[in-house]
Formats: sequence, C-alpha cells, structure tokens
Amino acid sequence: MAKIQWTKALEDYAIQINRLSLRSPNICSKAVYEMANIVANEIKEQLNSLPAEPDPEGLKAWKEGRKAKLTVSEKKALIDGFGISPMQRDDGFYNVKVGFDGYDNVETQSYPNGRPIVMIARAVESGSSVREKTPFVRPAVNRARKKAIDACDRIINEEMKKQST
Repeated sequence: MAKIQWTKALEDYAIQINRLSLRSPNICSKAVYEMANIVANEIKEQLNSLPAEPDPEGLKAWKEGRKAKLTVSEKKALIDGFGISPMQRDDGFYNVKVGFDGYDNVETQSYPNGRPIVMIARAVESGSSVREKTPFVRPAVNRARKKAIDACDRIINEEMKKQST
C-alpha cells in the first residue's frame, strides 16, 4: 500500500494555496479591470482620431441621398457616452463591459429624448442604409488584445508573488 508522508513543504504549499484562493476574487477583479482599461483606452484613442464633418454637412448628405458620415456632435456624444461598466461576478466569471450608454441631444420623431448613443456607435461601426461604414471598435480591440492579455498575465503573476512571500 502507498504511503504519503506529510512534510513541512507540503503544509506550506497548502497554506499558500488557501491564501491565494481567498485573495483570488481581488486578483481576478484587478486583472479584468486592467484589461478592460487597456481596451477602452485604445477605443477612445480610435474614437478621437475619427474624421467628423460639421453637423449641417452630415444632414445635407443624408437629404441628398448620399451616405452620411460621422458628425462633430455625434462624435462628441460617442466620446461622452463611452465607458466601462461595474464588475459583475456570475458563477465564478468576472465580467465588465466596455461600451456606450446614454442619448445624444438630437431629438427626432422616433427619439424625442435624443438618439441612443449605442445605436449611433453601431451605425458608425457597421454602416447602414444611410450611413457610411467607419469601423473603430474592432480595429481598436484587435490592436489592444495582446497588450491586455500581457497585462493580465503580469498582474496575476505579481499578485501570486506577493502571496508567496
């Protein structure tokens, strides 16, 4: 029959694992928020670099049957309505959302309180029957992906090192 001998090293290892499991929610939260922050900053940078036409020009293009481009006020609304949601923990998963919220100040018959900013973002990103396609989220996420993963890895390793000392 096999015999396991309990040593001080195994006891120390078990203590470290227990401590780490108690701190894992904080470590995970820190890493997830850092990744979201990196992606959000890249999207914001991309948003700031988007070309925008003066407001009357965008409306004029639409009335003339041309596809509208992003206007100055729409760009401002996108920048102002962009952010990171609070952390949600669902069955061991840690989630934050990076996206748009709120309304712009353009009142229409369909949207008397202003147009939803998320709708504007979607139309700019993917285009529509009346809007020119100008992707800004997907290219930013693709550029930020490796930086975000590396930051997550760095934070988890740093926190684990702190725990082992």
